[in-house]
Amino acid sequence: MQNASRASRVSRAVLAFLVFGLATLMTQNLAGQAGDYIIGAQDVLSITVFDQADLGGKYAVELDGSFSFPLIGRVQAAGMSIRDVEAQLKAKLTKGYFKNPQVTVAIDQYRSQNIFIVGEVRNVGAYPLTGGMTLIEALARAGSPTPAAGDEVIVVRGGGAGDGSIPVALDRETRETVRLSLRDLQSGTATVRNVDLRDGDMIYVPRAESVYVFGEVKNPGSYAIQPGMTVLQALSLAGGLTQYAAANRMEVSRLVSGAKKKIKVKLDDIIQPGDTVVVPERFF
Repeated sequence: MQNASRASRVSRAVLAFLVFGLATLMTQNLAGQAGDYIIGAQDVLSITVFDQADLGGKYAVELDGSFSFPLIGRVQAAGMSIRDVEAQLKAKLTKGYFKNPQVTVAIDQYRSQNIFIVGEVRNVGAYPLTGGMTLIEALARAGSPTPAAGDEVIVVRGGGAGDGSIPVALDRETRETVRLSLRDLQSGTATVRNVDLRDGDMIYVPRAESVYVFGEVKNPGSYAIQPGMTVLQALSLAGGLTQYAAANRMEVSRLVSGAKKKIKVKLDDIIQPGDTVVVPERFF
């Protein structure tokens, strides 16, 4: 009977160790995905100590960059990686408490680092920077780009302090800017995926530049221009020509060196941002 009870206890211990081991591997995997994320003040850590349930729990990093942990007191965390904090906890618990403590640390809530998303997105604002967050994930959090968005995304480095403050102006010469194609970003181009977001980054989605189509078209107005757009494509956006249109006398009004010029165009000519395509009426 005693042997059976002892075997049961051993089985439970082995199972508990395997579960802990699996949790450790999952945490390490997530930590690896976090990349260069550095813990900061107000982040909340989830800490587990194998076979010591009373020590585990959620610990908020205070404004001084440290948190209080049972038995060992204050532990510095701000400015350190997850694995650095794990190593620090293991070393302190080893001194007079446990022989070989198994400790895992994960981020429960990211509160210390922020990014800012502005421009043509549905929900402009500040968002917490989570470990391994990609640019496309950040845009998704902001509700994705609006239909008025252009084909470019601009990442402004060092725009804020990670404390919820609004970044400084975009045109500051001291700012580092990274320009990316929204189309490439959405298709998952490798070079785009490798752009790591940093604390204080501002993501700016500018409005698409426009072309204006007036005269004998079915839906005159302003339309977003795409790179390489032709006169024919612009006319298609405007619903096409009416039956009274004089296609052979179409003109583009374009600003050249500060002065407006009228240019004769054909259907396959490339238009430029700010162009006004004018379709006159036929004489008969």
